Amino acid sequence: PPSSALIADRGYDSDWFRRALAERGTEPCIPPTKSRKKPLDYDKGLYRQRHKIENLFAKLKDWRRIATRYDRCAHAFFSAVCIAAAVAFYLNQ
Repeated sequence: PPSSALIADRGYDSDWFRRALAERGTEPCIPPTKSRKKPLDYDKGLYRQRHKIENLFAKLKDWRRIATRYDRCAHAFFSAVCIAAAVAFYLNQ
């Protein structure tokens, strides 16, 4: 889907991936790998927000039903994910 920026970790730092994002008009927010000879700039403030997404996935995996994917249908699994996300959001406030 169209987006203004993509936040990813160092594993996605490659020239072909960055070119593909630039063709789509998406700004990559990917820190350079340590082996890159010329380090590229990225928005460090935006990259710090990535931990919120990682924390949400960690909280969702605390739910056994979601971690093991017991549901047969995708819509039932998605409903369970929505309920778990709502409860996690409610408990964090």
